Amino acid sequence: MKVDEIISDLHKLACEDHYNKLSKFGIPDNKALGVKMPDLRRLAKKIGKNQETGFALWKTDIHEVRLLASMIMDGRLLKENEFDSLVYDFDAWDICDCTCIMLQPSVFARNKIDEYADSQYEYVKRAAFVLICQFAIHDKKKNDDFFLPLLKIIEREASDDRNFVKKAVNWALRQTGKRNEYLRIKAIETANNILKQNTKSARWIANDAIRELNDGKIIDRTRKKG
Repeated sequence: MKVDEIISDLHKLACEDHYNKLSKFGIPDNKALGVKMPDLRRLAKKIGKNQETGFALWKTDIHEVRLLASMIMDGRLLKENEFDSLVYDFDAWDICDCTCIMLQPSVFARNKIDEYADSQYEYVKRAAFVLICQFAIHDKKKNDDFFLPLLKIIEREASDDRNFVKKAVNWALRQTGKRNEYLRIKAIETANNILKQNTKSARWIANDAIRELNDGKIIDRTRKKG
């Protein structure tokens, strides 16, 4: 499919009711059409993986078009400058999160966590912690030692009170802890260290993570994983 045909299809899928709800979820609506995520996924499946089309769609700077672009691109094919260019274009949490699913398999992803984790840009910094989440959720081959330095980064950056950063730091802490019983204990230790920072952001991140990681169902699940 050509880019103009894809954009035309997206305009047809736009829903006014969904558009009107975007700002309530912290998504800027000034570049949005109002297309629901299931419709984007169906269209992405129809288009199939296509790196060239993905980059062309991304350049349109239309919110849902960029979401769609991230769904049809392959992070393993990205050059490092392309990886960075995508991340520094992030202007919404859902663009960040959706694109990081695609970026995580890239050979650059692990080092980019270190690079982005102290960024002054909110969504670039968020990307570091969303990438940690993606590793924790999807990369079953990574051993526990891979995640221990990442917990240190989580601890270090927990005082950042920017909304979409602290939520991602919290998410990364919880997902790492849910990977297995050993990492659950390490994540709780990290949360207790974060509490000692005694900032509003740190207290929220730590207390929320401790509450979830001490839930009986989570404990049962992680213990089964070893």
